[in-house]
Amino acid sequence: MVPADDGASPAPIDRSVLSRIRSRFSGSRLTESAEILEDGNRHLRIDLSDDYYPSDGSARLEVRWYRNDDFSIHYREDRRGGVWACRWDRHPNVHNARSHFHPPPDTTRTDARDAQWPVDHRDVCRLVVDRLEERIETL
Repeated sequence: MVPADDGASPAPIDRSVLSRIRSRFSGSRLTESAEILEDGNRHLRIDLSDDYYPSDGSARLEVRWYRNDDFSIHYREDRRGGVWACRWDRHPNVHNARSHFHPPPDTTRTDARDAQWPVDHRDVCRLVVDRLEERIETL
């Protein structure tokens, strides 16, 4: 059993969902690359395109989706001024409800807020992309 506060789920990673998410992002104008990484904790890494993301930095998503529909989607920007990140989560933990959001810029545990996320991975991805669009417009 996975410890309840390590940001993971007690279920195994759902590789088929990661593959479907990778396919969805691979055809998008916002994506430079989308690759399932097998080293360490299996996850999908999506690097945002330089044509899409402002040129003074880089941004990526790291997605873990579990067979019980728990997930963690971590967005991270590396910019000259530092790192800006946020995270959408649904997993057992001691700091919040199972579904929660770690707001920017630091994704700290103390700032996490309870949230409600859609059940289907496609709807969760749509929500994340909408938030990314808002962030990039702000930049």
